[in-house]
Amino acid sequence: MKIAIHGRNFPESARPYIQSMFEELARRQTEVIISLGYREYLDNAAVAHYSEATYTVEEGVADADFIFSLGGDGTLLDAVTHVGSRQIPIIGINIGRLGFLATVAPASVRLMIDAIFNGQYTIDERTLVSVRSTQDIFGNLPFGLNDFTITRTQTSSMITVHSYLDGEFLNSYWADGLIISTPSGSTGYSLSCGGPVLLPQTESFIITPISPHNLNVRPMIVMDTCQLAFEVESRSGNFLAALDSRSYTVDTSVRISVQKEAFKARLVKLSDDNFLNTLRSKLNWGWDIRN
Repeated sequence: MKIAIHGRNFPESARPYIQSMFEELARRQTEVIISLGYREYLDNAAVAHYSEATYTVEEGVADADFIFSLGGDGTLLDAVTHVGSRQIPIIGINIGRLGFLATVAPASVRLMIDAIFNGQYTIDERTLVSVRSTQDIFGNLPFGLNDFTITRTQTSSMITVHSYLDGEFLNSYWADGLIISTPSGSTGYSLSCGGPVLLPQTESFIITPISPHNLNVRPMIVMDTCQLAFEVESRSGNFLAALDSRSYTVDTSVRISVQKEAFKARLVKLSDDNFLNTLRSKLNWGWDIRN
């Protein structure tokens, strides 16, 4: 078995679990390839990783049976771009904070490795959002798992986002911005702006305005088979376009279209991984000091 590994810096409390993971993989004679930046971090942190093989972010993971993401949800979003259309299954080990996507606890890493070697897992396929534009904004990675966002720049005033649904005019949003969220991203930025929570397999996108000038403008759910298009007006002549954690300043002359990506992200689910349980635990649903 071949395992790719990507991660970010970690607290000292996580060191024993990460070291234990590498030791277990070595014991099973697993072929391991590590992202170059993370390999350098592990060397500086004096973590024995038993592997000389690396890959760069630019080239991505060419072949592996799984990719382990060690960090929070942001690290897993990075891993999605490392995999791309190759759709290698991703396992999120939560060394971050909230962890809606990265759900494996560090203390459960050895149990997780045992589960994947024994085939005791399922694959959860997640829809990706795809962004096309008249300017090459996101290079060869024009897709994201969580959301695509149009926002004003820090120095600009409110922007106007003229929006179209399958070629038909939808609305002109006077706002600080607009979020196009997948079901996976419904628990992220969109939720904090008043958007609904969608189950991961819901075949929809959410259009969520950010601080709209018209208070009767509310989030809207549309089918993910549609194509959305946007034209932006801004006094500054530019705006920010963000795809998951990647953001760029874009001229208002640029036209953007958004639709469902042709391929999906494949997230590994273990037997105790349940989205409804995650919702209750991460959002403290039902928690009350009086109980």
